[in-house]
Amino acid sequence: MSSGQVETGIASDLSRDSFVRAVLVAITGTPGTGKSSACDVLARRGYVIVDLDNIARQEGLVVGRDEKRGTDEVDVDALREGLHIPAKVAFLKSHYSHRMDVNLAVVLRCRPSVLRARLEARGWPPEKVRENVEAEAIDVILQEAVARLPFVFEVDTTNRQPTETAEAILAILQGKTKGHEPGSVDWASEVLSWY
Repeated sequence: MSSGQVETGIASDLSRDSFVRAVLVAITGTPGTGKSSACDVLARRGYVIVDLDNIARQEGLVVGRDEKRGTDEVDVDALREGLHIPAKVAFLKSHYSHRMDVNLAVVLRCRPSVLRARLEARGWPPEKVRENVEAEAIDVILQEAVARLPFVFEVDTTNRQPTETAEAILAILQGKTKGHEPGSVDWASEVLSWY
């Protein structure tokens, strides 16, 4: 499928009005689940990637800094209101992209023990690592996306290379959603092993 073409699969399930401007796909998930890596693959294939964190900085929508967590606080409402994408298909990348006005969200997931190792390798402080691992373990971003959007899918990136993750995302757009439904990724057994 080339950039700008979404004529079968999930696209056929969306209302015709959804396509007046663009098909916007949120690529979201807990930090460390592989959003940047998968989006790099999609970009190399010619797809439009919108890095919401960069846009927030460029547009002055970073309204504060959480020093304890080492993160920027973004005015998500203002970003959503001001976002205009001049492409037929675009992937919005951020851990809050599911809070934008998108047609569907793909939530990238990663086994908490693997996520912990990835975040520790980034040199993140233990508190920040723990907070993100716990958020992944209890499906925080998935729950937010499902509460807000009619079309939400999951991709487990634990044992996938970025190319495989990108392929799974594109397959979802083509309607190959089996095994990617909300709830298909379950970390309960790993969480129970913590106790």
